[in-house]
Amino acid sequence: MKKVSITVKRIACYEDLIEEYENPIEHACGMKLGQVFIANGWQKPAGFCDSAWDTVSPFVMALSHGAKDFYDGWMKNEKSAMISCNDGFRPVSFLLETLDEDAD
Repeated sequence: MKKVSITVKRIACYEDLIEEYENPIEHACGMKLGQVFIANGWQKPAGFCDSAWDTVSPFVMALSHGAKDFYDGWMKNEKSAMISCNDGFRPVSFLLETLDEDAD
């Protein structure tokens, strides 16, 4: 299996939707722009959001096992994917890239 780099590329925040629909919460998301996580094969990296992992993990699993060219040429780098978490109020976009090194 290959390691997969997961980089936080964009963090959005829809204040209008939060104001209208969300109950106040103390801590919504701890991701930081530019933050990089390394998935050791299919294993969730330490400190990575559980909810975001539910969304990105199928792509991480596929990339770690050699998958490429998702959706017939969707990405310029065929060993990558741009995936956003499922938070409708604060979606985070992640760039997933297969690394050349194998997972331990």
